[in-house]
Amino acid sequence: MTFRIVTGPLIAAAASLWLALPAAAEIDIQQVETPLGFKAWLVEEPSIPFTALEIRFKGGAALDAPGKRGATNLMVGLLEEGAGAYDAQGFAAESESLAASFGYDSSQDAVSVSARFLTENRDDAVELLRQSLIEPSFSEAALTRVRAQVISGIRSDAKDPDSIASATFDAEVFGDHPYATDASGTVESVRALTRDDIVDAWKGAMAKDRVYIAATGDISPEELSALIDNLLADLPDTGAPLPQDFDVQTTAGITVVPFETPQSVAIFGQKGLKRDDPDFFAAYVMNTILGGGGFEARLMNEVREKRGLTYGVYSYIVPMDHAELYLGHVASANDRIGEAIDVIKDEWAKLAENGVTEAELDQAKTYLTGAYPLRFDGNGPIADILVGMQMDGLTPDYIATRNDEIEAVTLEDVKRVAARVLKPDALRFVVVGEPEGVESTEPE
Repeated sequence: MTFRIVTGPLIAAAASLWLALPAAAEIDIQQVETPLGFKAWLVEEPSIPFTALEIRFKGGAALDAPGKRGATNLMVGLLEEGAGAYDAQGFAAESESLAASFGYDSSQDAVSVSARFLTENRDDAVELLRQSLIEPSFSEAALTRVRAQVISGIRSDAKDPDSIASATFDAEVFGDHPYATDASGTVESVRALTRDDIVDAWKGAMAKDRVYIAATGDISPEELSALIDNLLADLPDTGAPLPQDFDVQTTAGITVVPFETPQSVAIFGQKGLKRDDPDFFAAYVMNTILGGGGFEARLMNEVREKRGLTYGVYSYIVPMDHAELYLGHVASANDRIGEAIDVIKDEWAKLAENGVTEAELDQAKTYLTGAYPLRFDGNGPIADILVGMQMDGLTPDYIATRNDEIEAVTLEDVKRVAARVLKPDALRFVVVGEPEGVESTEPE
């Protein structure tokens, strides 16, 4: 159970902000540097008295100390469970009275904090947020309650075929790296966590040396600068050391995890490529054609439309901070999953050898360039995109140039990258279910 907490409603007036939006290419990103040295990106939009604030701390659950797996996830789950002068009920009541919304989330690579507040309540809302980040209580009562919720989620995941498949794949691929285990931890590791462990995780994950900030809405650069310094000044200067990079190495084969269910689930994958790789855009277009483009993708056409083996199959590039994966997912009846796997292998090999057609390339470009502006559908999504761009090392002009990068991809680029990236002899499958005619194989 990875925590994603959202607390507090937004009133209807704030919700109306989502109606009038700029085109992606017209978004004006201002770069703000505060007197204390924090840096942020801002899209100023004063027409509605509302602001969305996104904060990310690089490192996330992968920072968990040895033997303390799940500490960062549990810590994030406690941030709203009492802070400063408020207990959990008081914090929720105060955020509701302010019509403010706060969200806290964790992943392997980041701790995320989201805030939405009205201009008229900005100071009080930011002070409440500050207390949750700087003065969390981590009371024993809250720890006991939230720990039980996390353990319940872990037990639920242990009965979910998709979760089992992902956990098995990660364990096989990543060995003793933090990515090998779930960010939530195990029942045993979470039970053993103490309040001191939670405090250590808080200090290690939420520090000045790893923070990224973006805001959108009714706030000026000067106001945002003052807000940030007030909000984050008392954070620790440095956090826990980041994990080492991991070189993914897989070999072809299948791991079957027996599980009583009429439908088997399969995760498949191999090494991917970094977000800053010069071939990333060509690989992105290639993946759209292979498995990332919905019903028009080859995998969907071959596995679902032509053979009726699944309701859905897809692939996706996963450039994590310390490793790169190229993954896919399919679910099929136990007596048909073997055929689905064979078709996926064949399509992987065909694209690696032959590339794509001009029609496929044009269709993928139209899909990707047309869909991109739709992501900018409100202050919250815009702020989320901006902070993600910062963490990926992109520049503010990326929003205006991204579609140009897509359009510049050629047939030759896709063919070259497909031969480089798609490795049939490295495509590993993990199947959870009772697959007929499919058995675990040793790596080739």
